[in-house]
Amino acid sequence: MRLEPKLDGGDEGDARPLWQRLAWLALIWAASVAVLGVIAYALRLWIA
Repeated sequence: MRLEPKLDGGDEGDARPLWQRLAWLALIWAASVAVLGVIAYALRLWIA
């Protein structure tokens, strides 16, 4: 028996609600912007 991931989106019943997927997207985006801000601030302090 071979288990392969479904690339066509799988069953619609298994999908999470749109708001939840968008919330994860927004959370990941905000975290990446925050990390980049911290790195930029640290570089600014180091260079100055």
